[in-house]
Amino acid sequence: MAATLDVSYTDGDWELKSGSGDIIVQGREHNGRVGLVGLGYDGTTVIYSGRDEDNIAHWYEIPLAGGKPRLFLDEINVERLYWDETTGYLTGYLDEIKGPVFHNPAYGKTVSSIRAAFADYAMRMMDWTPDFRKVLVRTSGNKDSGSWFVVDLSTGEAKAIAYEREALTPDLVGETSIFAYTAADGLEMDGILTLPPGREGTGLPLIILPHGGPHAHDTEGFDWWAQAFAARGYAVFQPNFRGSTNRSQAFKLAGYGEWGRKMQTDLSDGMAALAEQGIIDPSRACIVGASYGGYAALAGVTLQQGLYKCAVAVAPVSDITAMFSEDYRASGRQRITKRALLDQLGPRDGWDAVSPRRFAAQADAPVMLIHGKDDTVVPYSHSHKMADALKDAGKPYELVTLDGEDHWLSLSKTRLEMLEAAVGFVEKHNPAN
Repeated sequence: MAATLDVSYTDGDWELKSGSGDIIVQGREHNGRVGLVGLGYDGTTVIYSGRDEDNIAHWYEIPLAGGKPRLFLDEINVERLYWDETTGYLTGYLDEIKGPVFHNPAYGKTVSSIRAAFADYAMRMMDWTPDFRKVLVRTSGNKDSGSWFVVDLSTGEAKAIAYEREALTPDLVGETSIFAYTAADGLEMDGILTLPPGREGTGLPLIILPHGGPHAHDTEGFDWWAQAFAARGYAVFQPNFRGSTNRSQAFKLAGYGEWGRKMQTDLSDGMAALAEQGIIDPSRACIVGASYGGYAALAGVTLQQGLYKCAVAVAPVSDITAMFSEDYRASGRQRITKRALLDQLGPRDGWDAVSPRRFAAQADAPVMLIHGKDDTVVPYSHSHKMADALKDAGKPYELVTLDGEDHWLSLSKTRLEMLEAAVGFVEKHNPAN
């Protein structure tokens, strides 16, 4: 045992101790958002995460023998860390902009050559041999639905070994690109635009497809859901709205307290920017999403009006107060969980005003609700109660129940059932042709 982290779920007090039990560093994080990351490059230091007084997360490195913590990889957008499986020591990290970065300079040269070879694709080095002579690479995007290669550095050859979706040849995959725009309040952001295969980006019907989380983000890689709509003639836009994780921490924190507010208008601002450039026809738009994206889909036709011809919400949150109660109860009613939720959602007195179920009577377009009966993340009751509210208000809706399915659509059978229902509903209410 090299180090242990002890966190109080009552008040957020924490202690990082060495293997011998000596306290290396300690503090208080009222939301309990402190974590043990791992050992440093040579195994003599330990890396941990914490937040400063502005609620910005940082990584810190400190000697196991004790000393002063120092910021680690600060101001770098790190997507993942790489570890030596035999020692547990850190070997490098994945920079979202520069790609893989290794402590060993020889590995760095190898990475540069591999990135250059796959420059036209969303590429990720998935694994490598201990001597770094062979590297497993996955590519997608740019008409690639998912391909795997073994790169042999001793010969300089890349051999394709597997294709994830052999039936999806390049001519059937829509092109993706990053579309940058500015929100109404001046905040710069972007999203992923997918065009129908073989179609120009002019006057197209649109699917707004916000991601879940909401603390996540979409990239240019192959997205099976977006491509399913693109293959049927729709432009698909996946906005990385405020609160997403593709930019700075300040951008992520800008989403706090903005459910149904600026996080929502960021989506319609993106649609307006696409319309201004003539890429899409704003009178032919639907909004589709899952989890938080499902919430945004419901909000798009209840909290907002006049924007979408239909909405498809998969495993959506429909009531903020209910979500808070469920998450707080699931944590064992821990104080730090309560504080963290309040930080993200904002004051309680504003929750009803951004809960789609409370505004079902304002729904101005048909709604499809799709939900797994065994969802333990967002309970099925969110869709069931939303359906009841729409029914009581005399609004058009459909409720599709996925028996035995969870929040993540883990079963291929019900995943297909969801996709067929969602695509069919959109084609009915907003045909592409």
